[in-house]
Formats: sequence, structure tokens, C-alpha cells
Amino acid sequence: MTIEKKPSAEAMQAWATRCLRKQGASGDVATAMAEHLVAGDLLGFRTHGLLRLRYNLQALQRGHTKGHGAPEVVKRRAAIELWDAQLLSGLYVLPRAVERAMQMARDYGTGTLVVRRAQHVAALAVYLEQATDAGMLIQMMCSTPAQQVVAPFGAKSACFSPNPFAIGVPTLQEPVLLDMSLSMTAAGKVRTALAEERQLPYPALITAAGDYTCDPATFVADPPSVLASLGGEQLGYKGTGLNLFSEFWTLGLSDYGREDAAAEDGDANTVWLQVVDPTAISEPGAFAQQASQLVTAVKKAEPIDPKKPVRVPGAGALATRQQQLAEGISYSAATWRQLQWCAEFCDEPLP
Repeated sequence: MTIEKKPSAEAMQAWATRCLRKQGASGDVATAMAEHLVAGDLLGFRTHGLLRLRYNLQALQRGHTKGHGAPEVVKRRAAIELWDAQLLSGLYVLPRAVERAMQMARDYGTGTLVVRRAQHVAALAVYLEQATDAGMLIQMMCSTPAQQVVAPFGAKSACFSPNPFAIGVPTLQEPVLLDMSLSMTAAGKVRTALAEERQLPYPALITAAGDYTCDPATFVADPPSVLASLGGEQLGYKGTGLNLFSEFWTLGLSDYGREDAAAEDGDANTVWLQVVDPTAISEPGAFAQQASQLVTAVKKAEPIDPKKPVRVPGAGALATRQQQLAEGISYSAATWRQLQWCAEFCDEPLP
């Protein structure tokens, strides 16, 4: 269910910025956090937009997220660096990490950043266009060392975090934007389904008894269910492999794994990101031409249902953003209640 009022992205970003500043975020940190949370809403990533403002406000108030400062460069070579975000918001740190990777890519053809201890990064999709707008490719992976909610295939207990994976690809038209979890669903989507009193669309949870289920209430039961790896009951071994891939590249390369994570890390994330400048190995515009041909081939594939044409990843999100920029952002009743809590908590009336 949506509310009738549809506030503008500009108004919601300004409001969220004021709320974040009241809880101790500096001006540039608060602006970046609000901008990227609203960006998630605009693209339709509802569970990773302003729905997570409450968490960010409380983390700032409690000192779990730092409101100012800079990440530490731990190690560096020509085209790869390790950063420690020191519990700064990932919403603030990641755009700077992408920019640094782009600088390296201009010099060396590619740039890689591993960032550890970055608090709440939200949707990886909101950082992709920073690179694709410059004609570069980007890929990102994220894990959470203090979190274990995803089971490997064949298990009913968890050892992974949900581990989102994202890529951004420039073309001659709209970029290709992929942002997906390596679990069957994200924990935020389970909580949203629970709040909206509806079942998940497919069996994405594994109960303590080892049964696959669509019931989000099992996620808060005692003992709770856990998320299934991508592929589910039949093909989850593929998701297990991908989750290991993600955690080797994030927790392993950062040298900050689950045995190293401190209790106060909470939702602090480790992010691996890599940017490639295609002009390092091909003529300017050549990659975009090739990418556009691949996208055209996907769009021309004959659909199973003529009423549902084949879509390229990101097309729906970009269309949602265009519509919401014109008409205002549509929030569910459950999300609006969370925003009202934030408004009262910060004494900042909603737009």
C-alpha cells in the first residue's frame, strides 16, 4: 500500500540531511548519506533507501557510525589500495572510493579498492553510474564480517552475510545496472514482508528444522530461520560458490574476517570494487558500441509472454527513477511510519 502524498526527492533529501546533522553527522557526511539513501528509493530499492534512515540516525547517536573524519589508506600499490573506513558511513566513503578507483583506471587502465569497516552502504546500485557516466565499467561486492544469516547449500545454520554483487556497464544508451544478493533474498526484504504481513514470493528461508519456507515470521522466531543461498533448494550449491567468491575477495583480501570483527562493528561492511577504463585496450567508443550490440540482442530475444518483453538489468530501475523524479517518491505505509519515527526523533517535520 502506498500513501497518497508523494514528496519530491529534493525535499526528502534535504529533510534527511537535516535529521542526520542533528545526530552528529558533519555537513558533507550528512549530505552524502541522505543523497544515496534517496537515490536507492528513486531506483526502487525500497529496502535500502530511507527505510534505513532510522538505523543510520541511531548508529550516529550511539557512536556506532562516525559523523566526521576520513578513511585511512592502509596499503597502496599503483592500481590497488586497502582502506579502513574506521566506521564512517559507507554512504559517504564509497563514492570517494569509486572516484579513487576511477583515477587509477585513467592512469593504469584499472583501479581496485578494498574498503573495510564501512558502516551501512545501502544499495550498491547507487554508486554504479558514477563510473558508467565516465564511460567506465565497475563491479562491486560487499560482505559484513559481524553478520551470519545465510546458510551454505545443504545446511540449516548460517555462515555468510547476504553479500550483494553489482556491475555497471556503459552503452550508447542507458547503462546496464545489476544489483543482486547472493542469497535468495535480502534480510531487508524479509523484514519488509513481515511488516506488510505478506509471504515471500518463493521459499527463500530455511527453518531450524531444515525446511524451506516463504514465511517471514520464521525469521524472527526462536530459533530463527536463515536465508538460503542463491539457487535455493535445488541449485543452492551455485550460490554457495558465489558467496565464497564474494567473501574471499572482501573479507579475505581486507584481512578482516569474522574472527577479527569487533562487537561494535555491527553492520559495518567490507567492499571490494574495481573500475576498468576500456580505452586502455580499445579505441574510444568501441566498448560502448560492442556493449550496445549485446544489449540489443537481449532485447530482441522472443519473450515467453508477449506482454512481458525481455528487459536488461537496470532498465526497470531507471524507468522508476524517471517517473518518481517527475511525480514524487511513493512510499509504503510501513516505510512512512518509519519516517514519521525519524521526524519525531529529530524534531524535523516531514515535508
